Amino acid sequence: MQWKTLAVDLDGTLIRSDMLIETGFAYLKANPLRFYRPLVWIAQGGKAHLKAKLAAATHVDVSTLPYDPKVIEWLKRERAAGRSLVLATASDARYAEAISGHLGLFDKTLATDGKVNLSSGRKRDALVREFGNKGFDYAGNSHDDIAVWEAAERAYVVNPSPGVARRAQKIGNVESVLQTRKNPLRVWLKALRVHQWLKNLLIFIPLLASHQVSSLELDLRGVLAFVLFGLCASSVYLLNDLLDLDDDRHHPTKRRRPFASGSLSIVWGMVAFPVLAIGAFAGALIWLPWRFAAVLAGYYVLTMLYSFVLKRRVILDVVVLAMLYTARIIAGTAAFRMNLTFWLLGFSMFLFLSLALVKRYAELHATRVAGGAKARGRGYIADDLSMISSLGAASGYLSVLVLALYIQDSKTTHLYSHPQVIWLACPLLLYWISRTWLITHRGLMHDDPVVFAAKDRTSLLTVALMGLVFWFAI
Repeated sequence: MQWKTLAVDLDGTLIRSDMLIETGFAYLKANPLRFYRPLVWIAQGGKAHLKAKLAAATHVDVSTLPYDPKVIEWLKRERAAGRSLVLATASDARYAEAISGHLGLFDKTLATDGKVNLSSGRKRDALVREFGNKGFDYAGNSHDDIAVWEAAERAYVVNPSPGVARRAQKIGNVESVLQTRKNPLRVWLKALRVHQWLKNLLIFIPLLASHQVSSLELDLRGVLAFVLFGLCASSVYLLNDLLDLDDDRHHPTKRRRPFASGSLSIVWGMVAFPVLAIGAFAGALIWLPWRFAAVLAGYYVLTMLYSFVLKRRVILDVVVLAMLYTARIIAGTAAFRMNLTFWLLGFSMFLFLSLALVKRYAELHATRVAGGAKARGRGYIADDLSMISSLGAASGYLSVLVLALYIQDSKTTHLYSHPQVIWLACPLLLYWISRTWLITHRGLMHDDPVVFAAKDRTSLLTVALMGLVFWFAI
């Protein structure tokens, strides 16, 4: 059978994103104080003019766009069978041509030219002029594609928007429906990084250290603080992933994150992150002491500074990460209306600085293995690995020293009947820190170190043994 030319839509079909959103977000990220200009452009000449202006004002690396691998493989098979392919898109011609050139699959490109927005009926008319009515097949995904499918010989429905597949089936020419989307619940859980909420268990450290864990009222307050801090942290993760979009797409593993991979729309992220933040702060002000809300605000501001500026500053970035870990302990003392102690702050800063350096070492090691000489979006180079490991191990051992000195403090004797038993925690912590760095040095640290510890049996056993040590010391 002689197959006709296959016209393929771009946004939502060939790529798991939308070039108008991609360029719009890239423009806002580069020009936040000129956020109003896109509104002026669309008022001046409509969507076609807006797309042309955004295309001229931005640079999106088309080689890292979230292409749908199953669609790409299908098109390669069609082309190998001798079929002619056409990219027919409402995106601006500048990026459409760049994408076509990068993929090397298409014989012709039809796109928005700055005057005519090539969508829906206008795309249908352009294809009919080029190939005649029923003279082409078409692959698309949205309600705008219904008009094109009506003029096509065969319709290919790819990851359809709600209700699209049903409307397309009524036309009577659907050849196939291709679904490649992942489970949306899993995608959201990954984007919100709910597994990272494990870090929020640090909120309970002051409660454990003060031996008041048996208080039901404080326990419930801690659970509420845990959830609210989690919502705030998830808001931060969403914002950070949006800001790191380009860097993540160049990273060997981070490119699989929901926004970078196109599994989740950038628009949803821009809506969700402020909603989560507002919910967290509102809950903190209503149900918890004002000091907790103040710590939460400080955490959010520091994270914003980190995301925009500080993460690109060598060493300063890991110090800030250690502060962000420690902020959870400070938040716990605020939620439980307790006072901070020198020992707790000193121990947490040194330990979490070590873990932050583990994180940087693992990222830089992966970059070097992939052939890179410098971590993209960071100030580190591959030759820094030995220095990072030295600093990280030293910082971890200093946390053990703080723990050892804590045993000799006069206040410790009032909290523990047998404070000398706590000495047994020191070799356990030395072992865990040394083992963690050895695993990292071998390139086997594929997770955030805290998440790694939560999955690693040896780490869990070490934590359990340390818990027993402190229990016997009481």
